[in-house]
Amino acid sequence: MPTCAELVAQHGSKAAAARFLGIASSTFKDRMEMESRQNCAITDASITGKSTLYDAKGNTVMEWVKTQATKADKEQALITALKALTEEFKGLSPIVQAPKQCDADLMVVYPVGDPHIGMYSWADETGEDFDLKIAEDTISKVFDRLIPLTPPAETALVNILGDTLHADDQSNQTPAHKHQLDVDSRFPKVLMVAIRIYRHKILRLLEKHQNVIVRIEPGNHDPHAVWAIKVALAAYFENNKRVMIDLTPGKLWYYRFGKVLIGSTHGDTVKHATLPGLMACERAKDWGETEHRYWYTGHIHTQTVHAYPGVICESFRTLATKDAYTTAYGYRSGRDQYAIVHHKEYGEIGRLRCDARMVA
Repeated sequence: MPTCAELVAQHGSKAAAARFLGIASSTFKDRMEMESRQNCAITDASITGKSTLYDAKGNTVMEWVKTQATKADKEQALITALKALTEEFKGLSPIVQAPKQCDADLMVVYPVGDPHIGMYSWADETGEDFDLKIAEDTISKVFDRLIPLTPPAETALVNILGDTLHADDQSNQTPAHKHQLDVDSRFPKVLMVAIRIYRHKILRLLEKHQNVIVRIEPGNHDPHAVWAIKVALAAYFENNKRVMIDLTPGKLWYYRFGKVLIGSTHGDTVKHATLPGLMACERAKDWGETEHRYWYTGHIHTQTVHAYPGVICESFRTLATKDAYTTAYGYRSGRDQYAIVHHKEYGEIGRLRCDARMVA
């Protein structure tokens, strides 16, 4: 099959090449960019080794260069491929009528601690059952209960703090350390349920808030699979200007709201004590212009609050039950979800809490 560049040369333009293939121009552009990255010159930094074939006189006959794509290259290639796959359902979200009145001075943040969608737990072993159906039912009911209780803030920030999925793929192991995971159902089904859960949540939030921002942090359980959720939601809501699905790569994320500065990360790579300095370093201008600064993290499944000079760092619990591993190692944290109300001038002014048992 000819390359994208060859098709452009044959047909005279990218748009004409896309029409020839029967795909959208944006999809063709993404494919061309990915092709360009794959064919770019090899740098010394990416070379991991060389194998050379010599003749009898010691002259080089052939050389194989072994390369390794950087983490950023792999991540960008994954995003590009997923965008192409989601082309067919781009912009299919229903247009929800906006609320008539909203308070522009308020923002409600929903910090979602490690959902672990797809996890399986057997009550005889752990004390509580948990599976794909229970996860969807619990998360949906908790948000259906919380959203009507929040004030009519103009902005809602859904901040999912990592480990949205319990497993990254069908191997049912953690990617880095290969710990065996207890998983309910097949991976494609888990992925589809997760997308459905947060699609429902965003549509409900649009009934209450003028603008909905969604940031999903990569976790140690789902560093790659989480991109499928993010790109699918971004494609689905592309026709809705009131929804912003953040696709910024990286483990540390920041959002400013008036004099409020919020940072979020999963918490598996950086401890709370390090986060204040990182915020001051990476967002120096925002740091100097804000008065209320917060870090939100997940990972440890317990609620902890550390007050440092200029910043409050808080980790949040999960709505998922214990699995066999956490039960065996003595973890006994509660299960809940918060909605935190911020004022652009005064910072956090209140919060609502829903315990998972309230919707059981």
